[in-house]
Amino acid sequence: MYGKLILVRHGQSIYNEENRFTGWKDVDLTEKGIFEAKSSSLLLSKQPIDIAFTSNLKRAQKTLDLILNELGIKNLSITKNEALNERDYGSLVDQNKFEAAEKYGKEQVQIWRRSYDISPPDGESLKMTLERTVPYFKNKIFP
Repeated sequence: MYGKLILVRHGQSIYNEENRFTGWKDVDLTEKGIFEAKSSSLLLSKQPIDIAFTSNLKRAQKTLDLILNELGIKNLSITKNEALNERDYGSLVDQNKFEAAEKYGKEQVQIWRRSYDISPPDGESLKMTLERTVPYFKNKIFP
């Protein structure tokens, strides 16, 4: 039997609004983020949802909770796991992105953000993020 995978990004977080590197920093949603989460439920209203997975970060969990509440879905099996957390930006976390570009150089910050196998200081490269998330997907979500 085949199912449908629905991916939803969390609503705007406080650090998104402040243009800061967030990574694993556990920041909450803004009012706009709450509105975005609730609004996304309109797009999902005709989709059957029988299980949900989310990261350990409250912005993702709150987005999921808001969507489920808007849809009137209760008693759903929800699995939370840090393997689904977004990329860890290490030492860049908390820094404003423009200020980080001034401090380290715009080109260097772009290398850290967009290179496949180069990580920011004390953080994860995209490759490392995939090595963390893909096995979880294959072993827990895909089956």
